[in-house]
Amino acid sequence: MVAGAGQLNIGVVIAVLSAAAMLGDSTGYLLGWKTGPKIFSRKDSRFFKQEYVTRTHNFYQKYGGKTIIFARFVPIVRTFAAFVAGVGAMPYRKFLPFSICGGIGWVTMMCLLGYELGSVPLVRRNFDKAILLVIFLSLVPTLIEILKARREKRGLSD
Repeated sequence: MVAGAGQLNIGVVIAVLSAAAMLGDSTGYLLGWKTGPKIFSRKDSRFFKQEYVTRTHNFYQKYGGKTIIFARFVPIVRTFAAFVAGVGAMPYRKFLPFSICGGIGWVTMMCLLGYELGSVPLVRRNFDKAILLVIFLSLVPTLIEILKARREKRGLSD
């Protein structure tokens, strides 16, 4: 949105964020490859839920390498997809092209959407409110998952 308001070069923003996305994926892959199956025996904690890794693993089994691309668009799965590819010992040469496509695709789509929104006069006049709305909308999938988990816990404890 900042680029759309004329404050940043959209091409530079897309290039930098694409590189960051690929670096993040490669880091997740490396962590998964190094830690291996140990992670699947780890107990749940406040920030780590075994269910998230299992859900991502199942998604990965179903869609294979395309998961790295699809995961960009699926909350929670996005967090663990590269990691699970590493745990599953997916060859890095096979992983990297999917990571590049997914990273560039996701970043480009989101940046262009933000760019267009940043050029809308109503958004420009209410930029701070627009940013807060984007942050809130980004958190909605997480909030939904938290509410589902709480509802399931209550259902199990009744």
